[in-house]
Amino acid sequence: MELLEKVQLEIERYISRLKTEQQVDGSWRYCFETGPVNDAYMMILLSTLNSQHKELIPLLGQRLLNKQAANGAWKQYDDDEGHLSSTIEAYAGLLLSGYSDRHDRHMQLAEAFILRNGGVENAHISTKFMLALNHLYPWPAFYPIPLFLLHMPKFIPFSFYRWSSYVRIHFAPVLILCHGKYSLRKPSAPDITHLFVTRKHRRLDRKGRWLHVFSKRRPTNPISKAAIKKAEHHMLQNIVQDGTLGSYASATFFMIYALLSLGYEHDSPVIQHAIQGLTSFGYRLNDEAHIQNSPSTVWDTALICHSLQEAGLTTEDSAIQNAARYLLALQQRDLREKGGNALVRPAGGWGFSESSTANPDVDDTQVVLRALTRFADHQSDYREAWRTGVNWLLGMQNDDGGWAAFEKNSIPSIARLFNIQNFADTAVDPSAADITGRTLEFLGSQFKLTMTHPRVQDSVHWLIKNQKKDGSWYGRWGISFIYGTWAAVTGMRAVGMSADHLNVHRAIDWLLKIRQLDGGWGESCKSDVRKEYVSAPYSTVVHTALALDTLIVVHDQPTEEINKGLANLIEWNRQDSKRSSYPIGAGLPGHFYIHYHSYPHIWPLLTLSHYLKKYKGCC
Repeated sequence: MELLEKVQLEIERYISRLKTEQQVDGSWRYCFETGPVNDAYMMILLSTLNSQHKELIPLLGQRLLNKQAANGAWKQYDDDEGHLSSTIEAYAGLLLSGYSDRHDRHMQLAEAFILRNGGVENAHISTKFMLALNHLYPWPAFYPIPLFLLHMPKFIPFSFYRWSSYVRIHFAPVLILCHGKYSLRKPSAPDITHLFVTRKHRRLDRKGRWLHVFSKRRPTNPISKAAIKKAEHHMLQNIVQDGTLGSYASATFFMIYALLSLGYEHDSPVIQHAIQGLTSFGYRLNDEAHIQNSPSTVWDTALICHSLQEAGLTTEDSAIQNAARYLLALQQRDLREKGGNALVRPAGGWGFSESSTANPDVDDTQVVLRALTRFADHQSDYREAWRTGVNWLLGMQNDDGGWAAFEKNSIPSIARLFNIQNFADTAVDPSAADITGRTLEFLGSQFKLTMTHPRVQDSVHWLIKNQKKDGSWYGRWGISFIYGTWAAVTGMRAVGMSADHLNVHRAIDWLLKIRQLDGGWGESCKSDVRKEYVSAPYSTVVHTALALDTLIVVHDQPTEEINKGLANLIEWNRQDSKRSSYPIGAGLPGHFYIHYHSYPHIWPLLTLSHYLKKYKGCC
């Protein structure tokens, strides 16, 4: 069978499957899968509060056991030897919930791995923070973070209100908890002092209280009390309709502990609503369950809706119509950020999940606009939504010409505020090659802007300036250099940059250089930590699709590398394997990665569709 025939059949297979998996409301709901952190802390919370949702514990526990490696560790990705913090989190969840006993074989293996790698003392600061909240570790030395930051007006660079929206949502409860050094302990709960390596961390009195502490609690003065009230108000005003804080499970965990520290009862409506929201983030996978950090429903639905249109479905197709209606209803039209020092932001963007009602981001907005572009051409309600969405998107361009995820003109000096692991990766939201490239590709392919437009010129200039010496770009929200290079090249080509341009040539040379021996592409999550390309031990479906899509936009005729890679892609994606489950989403370098269950459908379908469109008449 000719390759073009195989491509056509594969596209039809994808279309059929995606139509079958669409929900009644027009959405697609795939798992947003991460490491063990949310499952572990949900098990601890449900057990400690004796929640009515305790039936979730065995499902979450089974998922943790299924993910444990032979050496006793839990991993963030396949070629990881073992992730210390994830292993500690999983161990604590299994032990404190009562699902496992310390002397179980799998727990002994985990304990040995933890001790070999330096014990709890070597864990990530976020792990120590959650352990401290559950009276399993003394509060880290640099806390409390100064509450006066909440009193600083927005024009001060270090103000709480200049941090990224993601950090503001998480740090409002964190500031409360750090000031009071709150701990919640179930009386009968075991401790984990056997996981400490240094003797000073093992000192508990007979009542289970820490004898060794790193810092003393500060008295709460009137200024601090007012700041705590502001932080409490910020939390309560940013609770979304499902009860979670900003639609993030991680922030919601912090909020529940913060509310308890402020005197809220376990059975108070706000805490019960939050727990209900967390349970709604649960995704059942056969005999196990996983707590998603934030369901990716809007992102997945918009990407699939756009991909199906690229594959040939028209706006007359019921699947496309239903998806478009679903997306249209979730536009954040009258957006006013809630909380103290309220910030007014232009309306028109979309968020990541359907419960995210006041936290739009650039990447979700541009992909929803792609999905709605053809509707905007001939339907007035879509036209108005599309117009306001484009205006919001253009308004989010940074002064340097690039686009970031959540914020405009984020201030880099904020990253120096605290010596906290990964603080610079979250507090600051600078222009990113993947966001900038994808936005540029939308503006060129859908909005029809070209290199003559000043905004496009600024964006292209930023991309050229930030290309790495080897020809690649680093992608902040995907793994990592393949993702960033794909976004940058396809973006610049969409606005009219020549395939012969030096910067495009350098990028293509780099892609061909890192091609794996099997004819595909695969990048390790280690790239995200080292900030340099690290090959995965095998090609992945998504990386191969992205690399091929980059080559397709450059070459007028299919090359041997394109045809070989495409044949591999078709073969590899017909079976479930580690090639299709390797994490491609990046959350927190070295600590938080995402396997989007939708990605093995979306990116190959787009690549196959682009191949067929471009080469159908020439080969």
